[in-house]
Amino acid sequence: MNVSSPVSLYVHIPFCSRRCRYCAFASEPMDLHDPKPVIDALIQEAARYDLGSTIQTIYIGGGSPTSLPEKLLFGLIEYLAYICYDVSEFTVEANPGQVNEPILKSLYSLGVNRLSIGVQSFNWKELELLGRQHTAVDVAKSVYAARTVGFTNISLDLISAIPESGIKDFEHSLLCATDLDVEHISVYSLSYEDGTSMKEMLDSGRIQAVDEETDRAMYEMAIEVLEQAGLRQYEISNFAVPGLECAHNLTYWANRSWIGVGPSAASWYQGKRTVNVADVRDYVRRIQEGNDPTLEVQNPTLLERACETAVLNLRRRVGIDLSEFQQQTGFDALNLFAESIQNHVSNGFLEITDKSVRLTCKALPIADQILCDFSTL
Repeated sequence: MNVSSPVSLYVHIPFCSRRCRYCAFASEPMDLHDPKPVIDALIQEAARYDLGSTIQTIYIGGGSPTSLPEKLLFGLIEYLAYICYDVSEFTVEANPGQVNEPILKSLYSLGVNRLSIGVQSFNWKELELLGRQHTAVDVAKSVYAARTVGFTNISLDLISAIPESGIKDFEHSLLCATDLDVEHISVYSLSYEDGTSMKEMLDSGRIQAVDEETDRAMYEMAIEVLEQAGLRQYEISNFAVPGLECAHNLTYWANRSWIGVGPSAASWYQGKRTVNVADVRDYVRRIQEGNDPTLEVQNPTLLERACETAVLNLRRRVGIDLSEFQQQTGFDALNLFAESIQNHVSNGFLEITDKSVRLTCKALPIADQILCDFSTL
């Protein structure tokens, strides 16, 4: 398949060393599979596209890419770097405790220039509850090792609103993260997804969700602490040193094209939204037989695309760029969403500038409720 315009590439590694209690992503323990046929299938799926210089960013996520045997991970990265030869940002997700200086040196030498480290918390009780296998010391070692080999773009993920934790616990994690002087931090409130251990624990009464007021206070604290540390909020849950925002994720929020390969990977490409089959063995079998691994296909209308674009754009702090939106969708956002915009301007949740429509600071803690009003017409 020919790739005619700039896109991003996402590669899903469906393995981890052990499934975390909150995780709803498509991933399975490594010891249940032989990973080599899966990586071979990933490469075969990627080879179906004429990627070349059109790929702007690559993001290898999961699961946990660093749970793979080194030879397989390095081979995959080397192949992707070879066929996508004009990439500006190449991210690999890494778990603390799964990487060391030699591994990171190899990643860096192969062209990976951004690390996303799954920290979640610096509190050992919270890590234990979440089912994480690393310690705060492992996080620091990973960051220091990455710096030593040359990485200058490192991101940390944190989770807020963890049961049995308070404001001070979360503040501790924020300050530990900023002390490491990284370029990017993401903060997500814990969600209880169906099929996860955390949801079962919640439903059975073994844990209680953090109350809404505390959850909101944690979020507001994150904005304050991270911006004081020089990390500018550029999306509802993401903060970065200016100029080092995650280019790959900005593709999603701009509703631009991306290709996803691997089990459960989604794509938005050539006017179609597709999702691959999630079952690892089924995915490998389909690829080996020369068949399409796609399970779902959607062909959104122009109006549906405009609504999707508005919702995604509003997640960004810059909001909907009115000129960009009209050029991309063919619609005038101020006319298309006139009623919703007026309602939320009047209650102080949206503001209109000469160039954009964007959420106000007041709206950020309840952004999802506001975005729903732009999802359909």
